[in-house]
Amino acid sequence: MKKIGIEINGVLRDTIGKFKQLYEKHMIESNDVESTDKTYELTFSGDTEDVVEMNEVSNVKPFKYEILSDVSSLELDKHFTFQSKEELYSFMYEDYTMELFGHSPSTETLTFNYLNDLYLNLRDENELLIVSDEIGRSKPSSLFFLSKFGCLLEQIVFYSNLTKNSMWNNVDILLTANPDLLLNHPSDKIVVKFNTDYNKHINSEYQISSLSEFEGLLKTINTYV
Repeated sequence: MKKIGIEINGVLRDTIGKFKQLYEKHMIESNDVESTDKTYELTFSGDTEDVVEMNEVSNVKPFKYEILSDVSSLELDKHFTFQSKEELYSFMYEDYTMELFGHSPSTETLTFNYLNDLYLNLRDENELLIVSDEIGRSKPSSLFFLSKFGCLLEQIVFYSNLTKNSMWNNVDILLTANPDLLLNHPSDKIVVKFNTDYNKHINSEYQISSLSEFEGLLKTINTYV
């Protein structure tokens, strides 16, 4: 019985698309509104004068939140401006965690139909499980995401950089979009690439562009393995 892992980010969940939407709303648009609001001071004569901000006195330009490029990697601070890596971490795992990991859309309209059909068709001869790289409050948010879409799989394995090796112990075949897992995996494990914009540069023996293709590919893999 083979253990088949299916990753959430990029395969089941459009995390990057939701990240961009939240960034535009909460970082770009909200800061644009703040920058256009002028503060005035009422003098004794009844005239108004602009209140001079500290950055005007020092000629320091305010930090600008902007999208630098299309997302071609998972190093998000290369594609979206943040004042520090800590601010990026807070954005994802403190400020908008549920919005990002719980309320993201699925990668395809019928993603979970495909997933549940896969589970029903393969569960007698294979062990299917969900795997996901999660930190802190993103775990319950991801559980909400899976329940919201009616995921039938019983097993869920969360991992981090510290527990990545133990994750590999739970799978024989992994379907993932993550460039790091595609490039760095144990030699006795099979990885299948789910094609995304941020892993185009990675060659993989096995790859799909829709979850509907996975069952057919598994039959091919099992023929040669």
